[in-house]
Amino acid sequence: MSQIRKRSDGTRTSRTAGARSPAERLEPARAPSRPRGVQAREPSRAIGGFVRVISSVLTVSLILMLLVGGTAFVIFNQFESPGPLPAERTVVIPKGEGRIAIAERLEREGVITNRWTFVGGYLLQGFLGGHKTGELKAGEYEIKEHASMRDVIDTLSEGKSILYKATLPEGLTSEQIVERLKAEPNLSGEISGVPPEGSLLPDTYYFSKGASRNEILDRMRNDMEKTLAALWEQRDADVPVKSVQELVTFASIVEKETGRPDERDRVAAVFYNRLRKGMRLQSDPTIIYGIVGGQGALGRGITKADIETKSPYNTYQINGLPPGPICNPGRSALLAALHPAKTADLYFVADGTGGHAFSETLKEHNSAVQKWRAVEKQTKAKAAAGDASEQTEKSAPIPTKTVKSGPAPKGQKTAKVTSSSAGASDGDGDDSSPSVSAADSSASGSDMPLPVRKPKKP
Repeated sequence: MSQIRKRSDGTRTSRTAGARSPAERLEPARAPSRPRGVQAREPSRAIGGFVRVISSVLTVSLILMLLVGGTAFVIFNQFESPGPLPAERTVVIPKGEGRIAIAERLEREGVITNRWTFVGGYLLQGFLGGHKTGELKAGEYEIKEHASMRDVIDTLSEGKSILYKATLPEGLTSEQIVERLKAEPNLSGEISGVPPEGSLLPDTYYFSKGASRNEILDRMRNDMEKTLAALWEQRDADVPVKSVQELVTFASIVEKETGRPDERDRVAAVFYNRLRKGMRLQSDPTIIYGIVGGQGALGRGITKADIETKSPYNTYQINGLPPGPICNPGRSALLAALHPAKTADLYFVADGTGGHAFSETLKEHNSAVQKWRAVEKQTKAKAAAGDASEQTEKSAPIPTKTVKSGPAPKGQKTAKVTSSSAGASDGDGDDSSPSVSAADSSASGSDMPLPVRKPKKP
C-alpha cells in the first residue's frame, strides 16, 4: 500500500508502505497519540492558587518572626543593660498615670533611656518572660544607681514603694484622728466625714505617698471590726457588758483612765465591781467628753459645776454606762475589759509615780488621796522654785559657756487623779466631789483637789 507524504519543499511524493528514505529516517518521529479512552488531565488551578498562598504566608510569617525575634532580642538586651541613672533617686508615680505616661516620666527624669523601649519591654516581658508582669503601681520609689529597665519594671509592678507611717495612739477621739490625718502631708484627698466614736482601731498604719486619707480610715474601721469579732468570742463569762457596743464604751473609759497597760485590767475590775454593786462609775473623762465632745481636751481643770452639770455622758450624774464610747480604745483596753483582774477594788488614785493606788475601802482610798495631795503639793513647790530660778537666770549675766539640757525621758506622763479617786457610793452621805488632775488644776489656777466624801447610792 502506497502512502503520499508531503516533503519539506511542499511537493508530495508517494512511496510504498513500509519503505522510508534515508532523509525521512533522519527526521524526528512524531509522538504516539494517546490511547483511546484516556482523557487529558490538566493540573487544578484552585490547588495551585492555594499552594501559592500558603507559600506566601509562610514567607511573610518567617520574616515577621525574624523581625519580632530581633526586636525582642534588642529590647531584652537593653533591659538587662545598666540604666543611665548615676546615683540613687526617689521617683514619685502619681495615681492615674498609664504605662506611656509613666515611661515618659521615667525618661524625663533620667531613669531610662527610651520610653518606647520601656513600654515594649514591659509588654514583651508579659508575653515572653518567665513570669507574669503586674500593673505599674503609683507610689514613691527608690530607684537604685544604674538600675536596668527590668529592675525598674519589677520595682513598680511589685509596688516596692517607700512607706510612710501614721501613728494614731490609743485614746484619741475620732475627730482628733481625722485632724491628725488631715495634717499628714504625705496623704491625699478630703475626708468626707468623722467616723462614729469608737469605730476606729488605734495603731501605726503604713502607706505609700499620696495614699487616700479615707483609705486609712477604712483600714482602721476594718481592723476594729475584725479585732472585736475575734476578742468578743474569748470574753470571760461573767463580764457585765452584754454587747460589743457596750464593750467598746466600757473599754474607752478604761483607756482614758490610765496610760499603763499593766494597770488596765485592774481599772476595769474597779468599774465592773461598781456596776455590780449598783454604784455610779464617777469617771472624770466622761465629764470632759460630755462638755467638749470629740475635741477631747478640756484645757482646764474639772470644777464642781462641771461635776454637777447633767449630761448623757456624766457618770457622776447617770447610772451605768454612758450612751456611747468617749474615745477609740486600743487592743489592750479591749482585752482588759474582756478579762478584768479578779479583785474587790472599788477605788483608785494616782500615786505620784505614773501609776495608781487601788483600794477596797473608802478609808484606804482617802489615805491614798492624802498621799497624792502631798505629792501634788511638792510638785507645785518644785515647779514654783524652778520658775523663780529660771527668772533669776534670765536676769543674771550671760555665762561664757552654755550647757544644753537633754530631752525629757520618753513616755514620761503627768500624774493624774482619776474619776474613781473621788470615792464610790457604798452607803449614805452627800454626793462626792472628784479630785482633778494635777496638770489640769495647775493650769487652771485652782489650788487643791476637792475633798473626797462618800456619795449616795443612785
